[in-house]
Amino acid sequence: MTQTIVIFGASGDLTSRKLIPALYSLHKKKRLAPDTRIVGFARTQFSHEAWRQRLAESTAGFVGDQFDDAAWNSLASRILYFPGNVDRAEDFRTLDEFLKADEESGAARLYYLAMAPQFYETAVSHLGAAGLAVETLGPRRIVIEKPFGTDLPSAQRLNRQIHDAFAENQVYRIDHYLGKETVQNVLVLRFGNTIFEPVWNRNYVDHVEITAAESLTVGHRAGYYDTAGVLRDMLQGHLMQLLSLAAMETPVRFEAEAVRDEKVKVLRAVRPLRPENIATDTIRGQYRGYRAEPGVREDSQAATFAAVKLHIDNWRWQGVPFYLRSGKAMSCGTTQIVVQFRQPPYMLFEDGPRDGRDANRLLIQIQPAEGIQLLFQTKVPDAGMQLRMTDLSFRFRDKFAAPMPEAYERLLLDAINGDASLFTRADEVESAWSIVDPIQAAWDNGVNPPLRIYEPGLWGPVESMEWMEQQGRSWFDACPVLH
Repeated sequence: MTQTIVIFGASGDLTSRKLIPALYSLHKKKRLAPDTRIVGFARTQFSHEAWRQRLAESTAGFVGDQFDDAAWNSLASRILYFPGNVDRAEDFRTLDEFLKADEESGAARLYYLAMAPQFYETAVSHLGAAGLAVETLGPRRIVIEKPFGTDLPSAQRLNRQIHDAFAENQVYRIDHYLGKETVQNVLVLRFGNTIFEPVWNRNYVDHVEITAAESLTVGHRAGYYDTAGVLRDMLQGHLMQLLSLAAMETPVRFEAEAVRDEKVKVLRAVRPLRPENIATDTIRGQYRGYRAEPGVREDSQAATFAAVKLHIDNWRWQGVPFYLRSGKAMSCGTTQIVVQFRQPPYMLFEDGPRDGRDANRLLIQIQPAEGIQLLFQTKVPDAGMQLRMTDLSFRFRDKFAAPMPEAYERLLLDAINGDASLFTRADEVESAWSIVDPIQAAWDNGVNPPLRIYEPGLWGPVESMEWMEQQGRSWFDACPVLH
């Protein structure tokens, strides 16, 4: 079956930096069908050859030593360019004629919206009006990048607009976090082993921490970030995805709808935060110097740090708090899930730890030091019955010779093959926004909790650490060892 991938917004950064290198890698690994075509659609005027040359240079720059001229040339012969304007409906009808000219009967198409979110509704509307979503001549799928809306009403409006043209099973809402090998490994860790799932519940788990920290400041994204803030940028998407994977029940089968059903159940079970809870169960911060960034308002109240405590009201997790934390200009860049187990009910050893913070801990490193650590108590040799925390460690780079693939490789291949397991469904997106919106609304009012200023290079505001201490807990703050 002929496969055509149409990239709207083809002259943008996402295409050259992520999509084409990922497609090149898939082609090099022989995971693309031999007759796969890649068609770029953008306003910039390029000939086929000029666009190929530009992509050759950018792809070589991003893949480095992995770039092979022969492999690129065999792919480049099937890279085409169609100059068009997303605002012009007639350009979509002309695109359809252009695509049909070399397509076989039953050809599949994948439309990728690699453009600014404000153009999503226009592009989808024109695709539908031109008949480009109709599947009578073969599968038609559309990939939509985050952010998917800016709040619940805008996400619902965008979903309605999309469903006017595409059925839900044609829609692939992409969050690149779900393409990371270590994110997928959360499912294998839980459901491919017998040693973790029996203790993965309120009887044994004290709390769960999910952290996505970045050492960088907002940089060139300051203009966007000042209107979005950390909740919209990180919590609604990436952290909610990790929360749902860490807390979901076992799906009846490992297939898209079964997995996504369980993820949605988790989000629907999250206890809504009332205004009085938001004052006590959230921390918001802004790194010192943020307001001096280009494009940021002098009196900006945008949060660059967030810590949120959530509860999941179901049998498995009742009473277990989930702490979600993200921030810019932090001590280091790391994304991790920490499952903190309960202290043994009785400490037999006199020199053993009395604080629950020294209980067993499972650390899942999503990035950059991808792996898993299990921390437990051991006896110190020749020291009576003195105990010390030690660990068992697994590192992907130590056990597997192959380099970690880019997230977009996996996600693009799944979209091409029609596997939606790692893509978010409409109700999942809306459920995540329903959790975040009340927090964002309370923060926008600027009363509670107060905006805390923190120094760049730390783990956020000191109030965040004090907040955890008041609950008899502490953050697991450790930068990953990369060597």
